[in-house]
Amino acid sequence: MTHPVTLAIDTAAPRLQLALLRADGSADIEVVEIAKGHAELLFGHLESLLARNGLSYADLDRVAVTTGPGSFTGLRIGLSAARGLGVALKVPVLGLPSLLAISLGAKSGPVAVLLDARRGEAYYEYFAEPGVAGDGPRLLPMDAAMAAVPAGANLIQSPFVDIAAMARFAALVDPADYPPHASYVRDADAKPQDAARIPRRA
Repeated sequence: MTHPVTLAIDTAAPRLQLALLRADGSADIEVVEIAKGHAELLFGHLESLLARNGLSYADLDRVAVTTGPGSFTGLRIGLSAARGLGVALKVPVLGLPSLLAISLGAKSGPVAVLLDARRGEAYYEYFAEPGVAGDGPRLLPMDAAMAAVPAGANLIQSPFVDIAAMARFAALVDPADYPPHASYVRDADAKPQDAARIPRRA
């Protein structure tokens, strides 16, 4: 079976992760431990990954990127890079919600992904099987999230995606089902002013 050559990008957590799924189904990965500065490093590491596999940008058939929840800046960097590559190369770009992508690290289901969202809260999502979305991610009090984990479910609390598994998943699914739009789950802290809040001069 020939697979579409797929690039996976994850910048949602304090790590830069890239995976290249080759046509034969094997994958090569590039991982850099970094809390910030993804933008400065992403394309240099991507070029290294392509070069050591004897490939160029033109060989990519599709690009996948995590869409959050995660670092606001990191998500924007990953999404911008993926969309830019999609436009330049005229290939599909898939946006995989981060909790779904994390669930792919489980060998089998059911899977509960629970990530610390700070402020005593957690991002939580339950999957009957890895990569099979349920009701979508929720922001819950930490105690409520822990209580929501069903007995017998595989519990994943690491924010780091199995980037090779993400590339394999992205190579098989319909890109139309995974638009590359950010998924923050929690509302932004900064709220735009509306007319009622803007002071007016007499």
